Amino acid sequence: MLDGIRADRDAAGTALVEDVGAVIEAAAAMSRRFGRAGRLLAFGRAEAAADAAHVAVEFTHPVIVGKRALPAHCLGAEPSLLSILGRPQDIAVGIRPDSGDLAAAREHGMLTIALTANEACAEADHVLSARSADPLVAREIHVTMYHLLWELVHVFQEAPRVP
Repeated sequence: MLDGIRADRDAAGTALVEDVGAVIEAAAAMSRRFGRAGRLLAFGRAEAAADAAHVAVEFTHPVIVGKRALPAHCLGAEPSLLSILGRPQDIAVGIRPDSGDLAAAREHGMLTIALTANEACAEADHVLSARSADPLVAREIHVTMYHLLWELVHVFQEAPRVP
């Protein structure tokens, strides 16, 4: 049993390395939105709501001295708030979103990013998949992904020009 878990975890980690270009593209797009006074609005269904709160805290309270705080809010498990609070320059990040959760955000012109386990998300501009059916492995990969997004957004913010 443990060998199967390790194999799934290793495969998901390898997939993340293979998908790093998609993470970089999403971070660059996020940086551009922050540069236009955009805010990050994060949500997650069920247990992923805690991860949405973590994402918002990472951006608003940087743990590295000298890193800029960026505006971010957690919507908990309420993606319906995107249509009320979202503006065209904002960023909607859905962690394990249900089908249709990001549709209103996209219709409002928001940048949409979905962190999924192993599924597609047609309404997202950027889909970052953990490529794992195991929810614990997917969560580990998502935590790594959103920390990478945070770090890369700051790299792009500090660069003379965002790509």
